[in-house]
Amino acid sequence: MKRRLGKMGKWRLFAIIFLSIYVVVMLYNVYKPLPDNISYESSEYFIRGEDVDFFYNLTGEKEGKKFFKEEIFTRTLEIIEEAEDFIVIDYFLFNSYHEKEKEYPENVKKITNALVAKKREDPAMPIIFISDEVNSSYNSHDVPEFEQMKEAGIDVVMTNMDPLRDSTPAYSGFYRMLFTWFGDSHNGWLPNAFEETAPDMTIRSYLTLFNVKANHRKTVTTEKTTLISSANPHDASAYFANVAFEVRGALVNDMLTSEKAAADTRRATDFPEAMPVHKDAGDIHVQLVTEERIQDAIQNEIAAAKRGDEIWLAMFYLGDRTIIEGLTDAANRNVDVKLVLDTNKNSFGREKTGLPNIPMAAELIEDTEGKVGVRWFAQAPEQFHPKMMYVKHENEAVVISGSANHTSRNLNNFNLETDVKISAANDSEIMKEVDSYFHMLWENDGAVYSADYDKHDDEMAFLKRMMYTIQKFFHFTTF
Repeated sequence: MKRRLGKMGKWRLFAIIFLSIYVVVMLYNVYKPLPDNISYESSEYFIRGEDVDFFYNLTGEKEGKKFFKEEIFTRTLEIIEEAEDFIVIDYFLFNSYHEKEKEYPENVKKITNALVAKKREDPAMPIIFISDEVNSSYNSHDVPEFEQMKEAGIDVVMTNMDPLRDSTPAYSGFYRMLFTWFGDSHNGWLPNAFEETAPDMTIRSYLTLFNVKANHRKTVTTEKTTLISSANPHDASAYFANVAFEVRGALVNDMLTSEKAAADTRRATDFPEAMPVHKDAGDIHVQLVTEERIQDAIQNEIAAAKRGDEIWLAMFYLGDRTIIEGLTDAANRNVDVKLVLDTNKNSFGREKTGLPNIPMAAELIEDTEGKVGVRWFAQAPEQFHPKMMYVKHENEAVVISGSANHTSRNLNNFNLETDVKISAANDSEIMKEVDSYFHMLWENDGAVYSADYDKHDDEMAFLKRMMYTIQKFFHFTTF
């Protein structure tokens, strides 16, 4: 009996020690300091109207036929061709795996070939390509395009997300204690979680996937310019709606600082030297914001909106509580709030539940007595993938746009994200273009882009809101 109690006591002691270590590991990785220059905010620069441009990719329907307008990757290839001193690229999804029966523009191949050609043309030019391990299904296999770039002498860096805070702390605490010691292997035998045509995955890769953290950035920087986008070149994403802003000159140094911080999560990386910057060259204000600094900028602009102002969102995922509450308060003080949202019902051919957008839209309409206007992107299965907010005041407007969805996962220092904030007069060319874009979507100007809220007014929205709340509480979400 005493021996049995002694064994029970040892197991109890072991359990107490294990759980104590688990709690310490979990809490530390929720609140730990971030690496330098992560969650970054640049100075505010003043540029001329000709130094900023707006691009978009968009699927629409006209006279019963679908069409696709593409601008972003056309400009990306031009930027690569125009580079003379260096190229730094950071893309979340960069692979050519897709459904066998469907054809897509070969954006990944085109960009890879352009970079390889540039390196061969000038072997001394620094070209750094930063990406996320999701493309290799978390080290389950090689990515042919990355291998092609490496062979050409391009520095390919897969960011390491471990130094960032954990977005699924209950799981990640166990993961850090028990599974980080496993080695990587390319001998996968489990079906690929992302695409049937991609190589099989390993158990270790699935365990890493469940941490749900990513380098989600989409940027291209040279000595001349920087392009900040919501668009992944990933072939299967080619027909998604997306937006991008190009800023010439002003943000280059800050982009180098921010991207070096991302690359250094994996290893110390040699980066090009800073370029001279002229801060006061015009009347358009631009600023680089990353990670949680994006959320700060969004909240400040929503709070600054007054009666009669307009807030427009073009958004793939909308779920961050502070933003939802800010939009509710704004609408209730008679700010005109209009949202164009993805239905979240389809992802690469797979049906989804409509979380988070359907319950969040229902909540906003309910809590403002219908003051918030909502329209759904109407060109499924293509996703409505922008992450853009446009706030129009009486005389000037502000745009915040880039890679960050308006969710806590994207805005609370769990992912790597990059946005640009642009402030300019309402009659500036850049703001007139953004304004026209939103009105085109809202009014179906020239083609069908969006549908009435009632088209996807889900009777199950309340249950989905409960599902969303439970998932958010336990941090078991992909948004």
